[in-house]
Amino acid sequence: MLERKSRFIRLGKLKSKSSDGFRKAINKRLCRYPEHMRRTMTYDNGSENAQHEEVNAKLGMKSYFCAPYHSWEKGSVENAIGLVRLFFPKGTDFATVTRNQVKRVEYLLNTRPRKCLGYRTPAEVFKQGVALRG
Repeated sequence: MLERKSRFIRLGKLKSKSSDGFRKAINKRLCRYPEHMRRTMTYDNGSENAQHEEVNAKLGMKSYFCAPYHSWEKGSVENAIGLVRLFFPKGTDFATVTRNQVKRVEYLLNTRPRKCLGYRTPAEVFKQGVALRG
């Protein structure tokens, strides 16, 4: 998941690509954040997003979907995927990747200064947004 304004990324390793597992992971991660930080979610059209209405009901959010094969509609996400691929290139067997490795990549990406953020890190910008109201 990627928070668009701060570019703060949350990575996780799921046991399967099921919609039930994905819904539970989203709910678990996002329920920790203040309501003003979780108003909308943009999904692609994968089957893992089939339970988006349950996520909306639980977290009080709205869902949006990208048009099929329109990756430019979620450019920040595509850029983040490219950054993750620096650590886990295409063809990586994720069965051999540990949760600690995933958390380490998440940490490295969130503490990397970004030009688009005025050379602040995503973690710094995200914490400011959380602190505004919560």
